[in-house]
Formats: sequence, structure tokens, C-alpha cells
Amino acid sequence: MAFLTKYKFTNRQHPLKAVMAVNLALIGLGAIGMAVWLGYRHDGAVEPNHAAAVFLAQLMAMAGLGLAIAGRLEPNSYRFFPDLGIFLNLLVLVCGGLFVFLGLA
Repeated sequence: MAFLTKYKFTNRQHPLKAVMAVNLALIGLGAIGMAVWLGYRHDGAVEPNHAAAVFLAQLMAMAGLGLAIAGRLEPNSYRFFPDLGIFLNLLVLVCGGLFVFLGLA
């Protein structure tokens, strides 16, 4: 059974800041997706509550982008979550910008 044990030969860890950045981005993508879906469901009439949700998603994306960049700069850490956090938070910022640009807000 000794061959089934898993050995970890590194002291690298996933940065918690980057994991939080990914969580913020997923919440932001969910908020924008719900605002778009509810606007589509009401024939393009978006309520101010939905626009406020998109605005808060933008704020969370800016904070998440800062956390992801800070996680990327940590030494001896894996790069998966920081890179994913940067990508997803930029995606939230672009989607929120399109939401406003297209006049849905």
C-alpha cells in the first residue's frame, strides 16, 4: 500500500487571494448573466435593480482583478488561479461594459 501514498515534493501553494478573485468573478458573471436573462425575459426592459447589480459586479471585478494580480506576484505559488482570476475578471469587465454600451442599463 505504500505505492498508493501521494508525495508532494514542493512547497508551492495556491494563493488564497487568487482563489477569492475567481470567486468574485464567478459571482459577477452570474449577476451579469441574470441581468441579461431578466432583461430578455421582459422584452428588453431592464429595471434599475438589474443595472445596479451589473454596477456592483463591475466593482467586484475591479477588486478581484487587484487580488488576482497580487496573487500572481506571490513567490512560490501555482499560477492557475491567478491567471484564471485575471481572465475571468477581465471578462466580467468587458461584459459589463458591453451591457452599458448596448444601452441595456
